[in-house]
Amino acid sequence: MAGIVGSFAGAIEAQDVEAASGLTTAPAPAAESLSATFAGMGAKTVETTVNKPVEYSDGTASFTMKTTWEWPGQGSFETSTSGTARELSSGWKVQWEPGLVYQNMPAGSRLQKVRTDATPAPTVDSRTGKTFMKMVPVNEITFDPKAAGRKSDAAISALADAIEPIAPLVTASVIRKKVDEAGGRSAVAVVLRESDMKTLASEPEKITGVTVSPVGKLVMDDRRLSSPLETGLTNYWTAVRDATAGWQVQLVTPGTRPKRLAGKQGPPAKDVATTVDQNQQLVLGDTVVEVAQPATVMTFDASTGGILAMARNDAANRSDVEAGVAYPTGSTLDPVFEAVDRASKGDSGNANDMLYRFGLGVKFTAPGVSLPRTTTTKPKVSSAGFKPNDYKSTMMNMGALGVALSRASDGATDAVAPYIVKGATTKITDGKLEHFEPEVAREILQSMATNAKTGDASDLTGAPGLRALVGTNGPQGPGWFVGLQGGKVIVVYCEGEKSGTAALQVAQKYFKVSNSS
Repeated sequence: MAGIVGSFAGAIEAQDVEAASGLTTAPAPAAESLSATFAGMGAKTVETTVNKPVEYSDGTASFTMKTTWEWPGQGSFETSTSGTARELSSGWKVQWEPGLVYQNMPAGSRLQKVRTDATPAPTVDSRTGKTFMKMVPVNEITFDPKAAGRKSDAAISALADAIEPIAPLVTASVIRKKVDEAGGRSAVAVVLRESDMKTLASEPEKITGVTVSPVGKLVMDDRRLSSPLETGLTNYWTAVRDATAGWQVQLVTPGTRPKRLAGKQGPPAKDVATTVDQNQQLVLGDTVVEVAQPATVMTFDASTGGILAMARNDAANRSDVEAGVAYPTGSTLDPVFEAVDRASKGDSGNANDMLYRFGLGVKFTAPGVSLPRTTTTKPKVSSAGFKPNDYKSTMMNMGALGVALSRASDGATDAVAPYIVKGATTKITDGKLEHFEPEVAREILQSMATNAKTGDASDLTGAPGLRALVGTNGPQGPGWFVGLQGGKVIVVYCEGEKSGTAALQVAQKYFKVSNSS
């Protein structure tokens, strides 16, 4: 008898459903219950200890078992259960009952571990402290094929029927595809708001293998706003929230609310303070609709490097233009290269260092900004002097250059890295900012002022004191505009035919909308 009980406990410890259920008097219901609990608990390790095994003369025996579910770095959950064994014609078997998993557990129930978050959820705030993004409650409806076991197909069909009134496109075949793509693990079938849950045909949590978990989704507080900055800020907000997340072990019985058995909860996370200017975000949203081809615009605080806003039109969304991806600059930076070439006297190493000190050629990794998929590229240099060919730059680099030049016009000699989360440090690699040469900055600023008065940017109106870099990478683009005006750095990036002209159109729309807002 002791051998069969020990083997059963060992199979539980190994989370081996087939082995454990095969040692019981009712393999099928045992397998269903154990599979659901193992999947729901997701324990890294399970430890079992059998105590007080007593064999009786009538061919039965009793025992107690302590089971410890462990999640390293989070905690553990311990259960003490009692059971019996019977000697049958085929040998000793453990008498199956759900109470072997958790004392007095009802049939059809399971244990599960879920994440918990402290309330209130942190907000993402603008530079003035006003809420920029906030969490709204939603419900993740998850299907676990392991928990459903042999009833998976029927459970998926039942789930599809339950959500059909509010999510008719999430059919049984769609849910099966999600499960297949998850490799047989739990898959989120659909995410619904609280109001949607009230219109469902039936309660999803009553379906075997289905879990309904209240979670939060970060959205813009002002529904008029939309920005590529959402992704990076959401990732940062999620990391902040993860750091204080808790957990809870629940007893789940179909038809009733989950019962808390144990858990631990961290404190509420602090709100995320950013440099975002909501008014600027509205302005940029209106600005990028001016042209049909992909257009993206960012603005920076000209003295601190704080990112104020970023917007892109639908075409740029489809192209997935990002702040940290390097794109060809063409003729845009010619005044910069010319000034650096003269100051470095053709020494390419010195010239590169000068570029780095202005924020060009380095890689910025700013917390709260989506990570770049590619990096900036170092210029190719001819033997005769500093002549960059096929130079590429990111919008972040262009913004850093603009900020450095604006700071130079106020007497500063040091560049600063762009950032969006207050108190978070932007990582700089592939070069150093350090102090730049004031005389080089003055020469570039003079070229930018000339460009705004008599050059390619001279037709722009409503922008007093404008200094600008304008250029394109040939007839097929891309085209750029980097402007210093009104205490801001404006960076416009456009793709496609005549993108240089398009960049100027976007810049003009920006100044028009800014003056009317």
